[in-house]
Amino acid sequence: MNSAIDRLDDRLDEAWEIVRDIPALDRIFYTASEAADFSVLWHTLGVVQAIVEDDPKIALALSASLGVESALINGPVKSLFKRSRPVHEGERPHKLRQPKTSSFPSGHASAAMVAAAMLSRRGGGPLWYLLAGIVALSRVHVRIHHGSDVAGGLIAGVALGAAARRLANSCF
Repeated sequence: MNSAIDRLDDRLDEAWEIVRDIPALDRIFYTASEAADFSVLWHTLGVVQAIVEDDPKIALALSASLGVESALINGPVKSLFKRSRPVHEGERPHKLRQPKTSSFPSGHASAAMVAAAMLSRRGGGPLWYLLAGIVALSRVHVRIHHGSDVAGGLIAGVALGAAARRLANSCF
């Protein structure tokens, strides 16, 4: 099974090569990837939404949800898989932090889906999910994750985001 997934990941990476080294796309994807490190992008957007809506519970619920997501995904889940990250030789067009954790699943992708689920509680769903998708895809673009890592993170994030949203809706 792993070899089939590896072959699929290799094909996706080869296909993605046509959009790499396009300066505008590199800047978008590297910026998205870096901004979402440690979920800083999502926490910031939660604070902005809380200020605009004059409701601090928005930021608190989002941050709590992201904390649970991070503890689960970056702890026991990644420990189960211990997958190596893509090998990248040569210079990257922009600086980027190199994670030391397992590659599967993508924490950026799972956090993005949790954040989109929580931020869209007040509207703007398609835009939040578009931004989440850009962050998730950025991990393939910058060669920090395999496509299947991102897919796994998206699936986990959708499930965790739905649970977080239900809990937040029942509490607030």
